[in-house]
Amino acid sequence: SATALLVLAATVGLAVALGLLPHAPVNRFCTASNNRTGFLCDDGVTCVPASQVCDRVSSCRNGEDEQEKLCGDLPRSLPGYLVFRCSNPMYWVYADQRCNGMNDCGDCSDEMGSLAACPPCGSAWWSCSPVLYEFCSCVPRRLCRDGVQHCLSWSDEYIC
Repeated sequence: SATALLVLAATVGLAVALGLLPHAPVNRFCTASNNRTGFLCDDGVTCVPASQVCDRVSSCRNGEDEQEKLCGDLPRSLPGYLVFRCSNPMYWVYADQRCNGMNDCGDCSDEMGSLAACPPCGSAWWSCSPVLYEFCSCVPRRLCRDGVQHCLSWSDEYIC
């Protein structure tokens, strides 16, 4: 009986190794630097920021972040946690581009509103209505008092 169990276990193990039985899906979700959504490499340690997946540069040692299975039909081939859908269904951005202060969707849906659910401007940002389409509801404080209007109210030049 013990021999039969060993033979069965060895057979199942060999079948999984040869790909004859389906593998359990691997959870690749991880948190990259700055608390951003990431993709976990095969080594179980390296966490690649979502926007560096399928960028034609291997960030994982074995290149699993650039495999055809993952990158062949963007964004459909990507796991859902790596994708943020903009309010315009024709557009999407990588999940780590949501709430990064930049207007990546083109309509600010990745920075404002219920879809994005972003926190208020952080300490490195100034809250205002930006002049430039690049920003949505905050501008980087490094742009304050630089002699260039970035906020409709000019608050980046006089208050910030």
